[in-house]
Parts: sequence; structure tokens; C-alpha cells
Amino acid sequence: MSDIINALISGFFLSFMVGPVFFVLLETSATKGIKQAVIFDLGVIFADIIFILLSYYGSYTLLNKIKDDPRLFFAGGILLFSYGLITFVKEKRRKIILDPKLVIVEKVNFFGMFLKGFLLNFINVGVLGFWLALVIVISSNVGMNGERVFMYFTTIIIAYFVTDLGKIILAKQLKSKLTPHVITKIRKIMGIILMVIGLAVASKGFIPQKTIDKFTNKAEEVMH
Repeated sequence: MSDIINALISGFFLSFMVGPVFFVLLETSATKGIKQAVIFDLGVIFADIIFILLSYYGSYTLLNKIKDDPRLFFAGGILLFSYGLITFVKEKRRKIILDPKLVIVEKVNFFGMFLKGFLLNFINVGVLGFWLALVIVISSNVGMNGERVFMYFTTIIIAYFVTDLGKIILAKQLKSKLTPHVITKIRKIMGIILMVIGLAVASKGFIPQKTIDKFTNKAEEVMH
């Protein structure tokens, strides 16, 4: 029972971890509706499940090297930056229709939305590092008991998804207040956020891990 409670708490807080997926999920719900946001989130979760399976069944040494490979951080960061740049430029060029009576119906592409969620999460090497660390900690805590590990991570994913549904529904309430002009602004801001996150991720490919650890330790000392 304690495993399930801990997993529920972990899944809840995991849903509020700020990253590219967090912002895009809210933007998708607010501008495109609940169905597309849920499909996007399922793509994200599918990537998480793959990372969990890789972390549990894969070679620890190999995965540890992959998650710290600066080239992967650089590549993932550039992809995130490019996606943000494309989003920003596309919205900047889009003509805004000011007729309030006109209802704009966007094309629905569920597979494309699922793929978008999957790729946006999968290219973030930091997510693999997070799941690898969590799998190692949980596996050791439960004595490498396969059933308990399975139950723990299944509960985390369910709690994560249910919490995301709550965020999706809350974000959807904003849709009635979103004019085409506001939507364009939101997507521009989204593009800028993704570019900043992309640059931050890519920078890890150039900054030595020792420097990052040193900075983190100093920050923790200041906070305490």
C-alpha cells in the first residue's frame, strides 16, 4: 500500500514538472480542445513507458553513457529550439482574421498529435536520465521485486495521466476567451519558451558535468 501511495504522489508532482511538454500540453488544450490534448499526452506517456522499459531492461552502463552524452543533449536541444523557432515564425506570418463571427475549424490529425507528443518527450535526453535514476532507486528500495516495480511505475503513469487530464480540462475553460489574436500571442510565447528550453538543453553539450554539479551544489548551499 505504501508503494502505491508513494507512486501516486510521485505521479502527481511529475505532472507539474516544468518543461516543453508542460507548456505545449496546456496550449494544445486551450487552443485545439480536449481530444487533441489527450492524444498529445498519450504520445508523451508512450515515450515515458519506452524510457522506463529501457531503464529497467537495458544495460545500466550503456544507458548511463547515453544519458550523459553531450552530443545527444546538443542534438535534442537543437531540435527543441528548431520546433520553437518554426512555431514562432509560423505564427508571426499568419494573417489574423478579426471577424468575431467567423469560426475557424482546424484540421484534426490525431496521429500527428500523438507523434508530436511522443517526439517532443523522446528527444529530451534529460527525461531518460530522470527515469533511469528513478528505476534504480525504486528497484533497490523494493529489493528488485519485479511485481512491485511494475505496480509502482504503472501507478505513477496512471496518476500522471489523471493529473494531466485535470490540467487539460482546466486549460480548456480558457478557450471561450481566446480570440485569434490571443491564440497567436500564446503560440508566439510558446515558441519563445521552447527556444529558450532548447538552448538550455543544448548548452549541456558544451558545459562539463563537473561545472554543472558545482553550480548545483552552490545553489543548494545558498538555499539552505
